[in-house]
Amino acid sequence: MEVKKEVKKPLLLEHLGDHPTLRIISFLLENRLIDFSKKQIAEGAQISKVTLFKHWKKLESAGIVKVTRRFGKTKLHKLDIDNQIVKKLIDLDLALKTRIMQKQTEMKIESKEQNEERYREMAYV
Repeated sequence: MEVKKEVKKPLLLEHLGDHPTLRIISFLLENRLIDFSKKQIAEGAQISKVTLFKHWKKLESAGIVKVTRRFGKTKLHKLDIDNQIVKKLIDLDLALKTRIMQKQTEMKIESKEQNEERYREMAYV
């Protein structure tokens, strides 16, 4: 029997919607230190190569992605972290992650306080 592991949707997709362009950007944001072939990007973003090529030109023309290396005919790409749009996307991604961490911390504090209150109530019964 195969156990399916629940895959959590990236925060960018969860908050902005599940669109192929956002899938590409989200994958590259999460892996911004690594460069990839278009095939690897399509696989990582969980989209078809046809879909990748359909949206790729817009990302290139906006300067969001850039070629980093070449191996024969293969080009490797990654986000252009010097691009102002990419900088804002990184800021947005960081802000979303910070907000989630703050909410989780608040929930843990509330849960701890509730547990302490229950314990005190049980101690006086």
